[in-house]
Amino acid sequence: MRLPATGLSRDEVLARLADYRSGDLAARGGRTFAYVYDAGRPDVDELSHEVYSSFLDVNGLDPTVFPSLLRMENEVIGITAEHLGGDAQTVGSFTSGGTESIILAVKAARDWARTHRPDVTEPEVVLPVTAHAAFQKACHYLGLKSVLVDVDPETFRVTAGAVRDAITDSTVLLVAGAASYAHGVVDPVEELGQLALGRGIPLHVDGCIGGWLLPYFRDLGVDVPPFDLSVPGVTSLSVDLHKYAYAPKGASVVLYKDPAMRLKQFYACADWTGYTMINATVQSTKSGGPLAAAWATLHAVGEQGYRELAAQTLRATQRLIAGIGDVPGLRVLGEPEMALVAMAAVPDSSGSGVDVFEVCDEMASRGWYVQAQLGYRGIPASIHLTLTASSDQHVDALLEDLAECVQIARAAQTGLDPALLEAVRSLDPDELPDDVLGTLLPMAGLEPGAGLPERMAGINALLEAMSPRLRERLLVAFLGLLFTPAAAAEAQ
Repeated sequence: MRLPATGLSRDEVLARLADYRSGDLAARGGRTFAYVYDAGRPDVDELSHEVYSSFLDVNGLDPTVFPSLLRMENEVIGITAEHLGGDAQTVGSFTSGGTESIILAVKAARDWARTHRPDVTEPEVVLPVTAHAAFQKACHYLGLKSVLVDVDPETFRVTAGAVRDAITDSTVLLVAGAASYAHGVVDPVEELGQLALGRGIPLHVDGCIGGWLLPYFRDLGVDVPPFDLSVPGVTSLSVDLHKYAYAPKGASVVLYKDPAMRLKQFYACADWTGYTMINATVQSTKSGGPLAAAWATLHAVGEQGYRELAAQTLRATQRLIAGIGDVPGLRVLGEPEMALVAMAAVPDSSGSGVDVFEVCDEMASRGWYVQAQLGYRGIPASIHLTLTASSDQHVDALLEDLAECVQIARAAQTGLDPALLEAVRSLDPDELPDDVLGTLLPMAGLEPGAGLPERMAGINALLEAMSPRLRERLLVAFLGLLFTPAAAAEAQ
């Protein structure tokens, strides 16, 4: 692949990109129930895109060079802290997303322990199995051990007792979800805060997906348990503004109750020949676009606007949950406080029920994107839906299609060969050759390089049968095939 011999015209560039996007899921319109957050406010979208573009080439590396970014960041942090129980001492940083916010919070806890608990040589983070995988990613990057704690199989919340049992002398951070992505429930932050205070361990609340919306849901009458920085024992909190604050992608905030803790997040290096590098976040050079667009979105929507968007989202969520109760063969897992709903099969005489992976495929064929969640540690496979303000207009149509898709899936489900599933379960991921795909794809009836089939039910069933480690090896290998120049050439 080479650069064009002569530059393309503006129209040619835009036409080519439009062609590239023709196979993408719709980011707007309310029929994509994961990954995107649509307020249904074209006026706000237009403004935020314009502001994003106007600050695209402004560099956030040095806040003294572009003071507009410093001012906007301080205002965004102040607004977010006020919204989430902060006080005059609360500080924070604007980041590129929830994963970066989480990595920084884990780094701060690790480095805090290095200063205050130097006896800890192999630091551990205790987190529910429902905690976002970004925490395990942070531990992997930063050299900490993830200690996973099972949740209550009915409520899908972690218990303070289970967390207490997992704490060791090497624990440097506890984690709670507000809310957990998979099931939309809030962990018992007050109880975990008391546990954290008693043991002298920081507690991070992951409010990346729920932190902005939950206070509005509480105002609208939802029984949302306390979870924010006002809860004793909570030392840090993350919240994504590109989720339910509806800012463009690349907008998250990590907050700290104690400014001294945030200092442990920072990185400085003077031991080289160039300028002394000092970074508040993981990134050094970064566009001012996301920050400026987030600032613009917050100010354009305002308190009343967010309350109205939250009311639309809550209405959609409540109607969906009630409607699922009328779909034979499906049930809602737990009692979500958030606009996140997981549907699982009602067990039948065989102990399984309708194949939810088949339901996902049927829904996709009708233009809905709903997300398959594999079963894990006794938690059943499910269908995940993230609802937003724009979802309200589609709930009735979604429920009608959902009921029909369940009936089709019930009649069509055949399942994979039990011998194949048993063979997959028996594989040792660490004994497989480097060519993992060459070993596993034929087992699923696929050819290397042929791409994924339109229907994913069989693939998902195969993945669910694998151990997490085997699944990781397979998908890492597959990702390696996707991100290659050869893949771009094949797409021509």
